[in-house]
Formats: sequence, C-alpha cells, structure tokens
Amino acid sequence: MNSIRLTFMVVAFCSGIAGALQIPTLSLFLTTEVQVTSLWVGFFYAVNAGTGIAVSFLLAKKSDRQRDRRNLIISCYLLAAGNCLLFAFNRNYLTLITAGVLLTAIANTAIPQLFALAREYGEKTSHNVAMFSAIMRAQLSLAWVFGPPLAFMLVMNYGFTAMFMFAAGIFLLVTLLAWRVLPCVVRTEDGNVAIDPPLRQKGAFDKDVGLLFCASVLMWTCSALYLIDVPLYISAELGLSQSLTGWIMGVAAAIEIPIMILAGRYVNRVGKRPMMAGAIVAGILFYAGMLWFTTAGGLLALQAFNAIFIGIIATVGMLYFQDLMPDRAGMATTLFTNSISTGVILAGILQGVLTEFGPHSSVYLLAVLLLLIALPVGCKVREV
Repeated sequence: MNSIRLTFMVVAFCSGIAGALQIPTLSLFLTTEVQVTSLWVGFFYAVNAGTGIAVSFLLAKKSDRQRDRRNLIISCYLLAAGNCLLFAFNRNYLTLITAGVLLTAIANTAIPQLFALAREYGEKTSHNVAMFSAIMRAQLSLAWVFGPPLAFMLVMNYGFTAMFMFAAGIFLLVTLLAWRVLPCVVRTEDGNVAIDPPLRQKGAFDKDVGLLFCASVLMWTCSALYLIDVPLYISAELGLSQSLTGWIMGVAAAIEIPIMILAGRYVNRVGKRPMMAGAIVAGILFYAGMLWFTTAGGLLALQAFNAIFIGIIATVGMLYFQDLMPDRAGMATTLFTNSISTGVILAGILQGVLTEFGPHSSVYLLAVLLLLIALPVGCKVREV
C-alpha cells in the first residue's frame, strides 16, 4: 500500500473517531447540558439533518464542476474543528441549532467528498475501487470500535467540554494530513477524471436511483432511531449503566469491519441487490430482538445482526449509488449520505414524538415495520 492510499485510510479513521465521539453523546449533551426535552432533542436532529442535505447538495454540485475537490475537503475539516469548539463552550440551544447546525452541515460534507476523491483516485490508478472503498469504509467502523467507549469515558470523567476539544484536535490533525498528502485528481471540464473516464449512463434521478434512495432512507431512518434512542433507553428505561451504550456500539463496529471487507470482496460475485436484501433481513432480526432482550448480555449479542445490517448497507449501498451514476462520483456519494441525513430527519421527529408520548420499545417496533417496507422497494432496483 502506497503512502497516498494509507493517508486515505488514516484520514477516514480519524474522521470516524471524531464523529464517534460526538454522535453517540449528542442526545445526552442536549438533555443534560443544554437541558431540553426529548421533543426538542428530536427537533434538533431534524433541523441538523435537513440543513445538511441542502448544504451537501450545493457543495456536491459545486465539487463535481471543479477540477479538484481536495480544497473543499480541507475547508470542511477546518470548519469541523471550529464547530467542535462551539459545542465545547456554548450551551445555548438557539445558538447551537443555528450556527452550530450550519457548521455541522458544511463539516459533514467532508466524508462524502473524501470517498468521491478516493473513488476517482482508485479509477485513475486502476485500483480495485470496490475493495478500496470497502477498506476505507471499514476505517470508519474501526473508529467506532474505540470512539463511543472513549466518548463516554471522557464525558463521565472530564465533561463534554473536554470531549469536544479533543474532537477539535483530531479534526485539525486531519486537516493537516489532507493538505499535505491527499492527491490532486484533476478532472476534465465535464467533471470526469482526466484519465480513463467511465462511460456515461443514466442521470441522477432515474427510477432506479429514486428507488434506491427511498429504500436507503428507510434503512438509515431505522439506524438513526436506534442511535438517538439507545443511550436514553439503556439508562432511563432499562436502568443500565450509560457506559454500556459505548460498549455495544464498539462491539457492533468491531464486527462490522470484517463484514465490510468481505462485502467489498464478494459484492461483484454475489450482486448488490441480494446483499442489500440480506442486510435488511438482518436489520429486521436486530430491531425485533431489541424488543425482547433487555439485559446487557442480550444487547451485546444482538450487535452481530446490527453489524451485518450496517456493514452491508454502508459499503454496498454507497457502491450501488456510485455504479448507478458512474460519471458523477460527488453527487452519487452525496445522494447516499443524504439518504442517511433524510433518515436522521425522520428519526429525530419520530423518536421525539414516540418517546414523548409512549415507551421506548415503540421506537424499535417502528424500525421493524420500516424495514418490512424497505425490503420490497430495494428489491426493485436493477442490478449493476
């Protein structure tokens, strides 16, 4: 592995660590530090994701027109560091849901742009794009092995300010790496990589892309429902330690890593559609299990199904969008990440309403129902 590919891996891993510090603790931060109710927590997630969709589409359109997307990646990481400092020293809900959300939206564009740059670099160097993408995505999962336990350790021992400052330092390190090492992949005026551009196929909003987007939104809604709710569910309803949240997320991420690598290796042999269908079935088993297993051991064991679900849809799902739109890597990857953001919007609203007026178990019942809808929708997308 050369130094450039290694840097892609390191940047992805460090980005994942910084994200894994903030995402699992956000609902607790808003509840305990900002002191808002579950309904306002859900509203924050919805506004955050909605702003992210709008900003990322604008930046993705701009990036696909530029000859090099590296400068955009560097700018996003710098703003990510600034955003962490804002959350570290501010406890005003209005400030966080305006300035904080806008900075978060811009910062979150870095990951899809990083993966788009990696795909373009892989195509330029004749590298196995599917495997390269899978290994990079595995770095994010590897980060989630260590990130959530580290996040809860920092919060419980040093507080949220220290945790956000630590995340800011990681983003500054990533900015330096991106500036010094990541390659400049020059594209032609129509947005394709200058060397060996892929053949043009269908546009951004054909039927298959639309079906895949809908199925992906449903799947990521379920994942976001779980991420938002599980810290509160474990501590408030089950009466278990808050640190258990970090451990179950870490266990799931550890299992995801080999699953992602295997998915990248066998996706062309098995096919994207069958693998996505299998992932949805695993997700149904996971969320159904959340209704029945309420001990620490049971929740940890269930993470095997969660890992299969997330490991496949995160790796194969992104490749599916990119292969349906081979000439627009930035927009394809952004559509994938925006399906995640749309899922977070829906999850934020649904989780807030459900837990405000009912038990936490209703969240996981809804997740099962949503995946039962996603399964036939995803099976209608053509194989590529």
